[in-house]
Amino acid sequence: MSAFVAQVPLRWTDQDAYRHVNHARIVTLIEEARVALAFTGAGEEGLTGFSSGLLVAGLNVEYKRQLPWRSEPLRVEITVRDLRAASFTLDYLLHDGPGPDDPVAVTASTRMALYDLDAGRPRRLTDGERDYLKRHLGEVS
Repeated sequence: MSAFVAQVPLRWTDQDAYRHVNHARIVTLIEEARVALAFTGAGEEGLTGFSSGLLVAGLNVEYKRQLPWRSEPLRVEITVRDLRAASFTLDYLLHDGPGPDDPVAVTASTRMALYDLDAGRPRRLTDGERDYLKRHLGEVS
């Protein structure tokens, strides 16, 4: 299994008065990587269920080093764990640069819950969604 990789661009407004990427913007950057995995990547395979009800049930972020603003994107690697009937966890490695050898600046995880917005209740993963997520099972290092 392999990590899903997203290249996430930085915006000038992502930096703060100390000229590094603001901590709150880090959460937005991992969100953009998650959208690439669950909405764009899954959607390209005809899996549209995530875009109609996928909620963050928990969030953990660990900062390893400061991220200075730069014009090149950041590499975000995402792996899946704790794949259950109606939930799963995404682990993120946000690199200080676009390459796999660039040092990891942030590790994070989000517990995700599938939700049927129309019915107002949790829902189970479809077989296609489960198969898609299984391709990215793994441990972040």
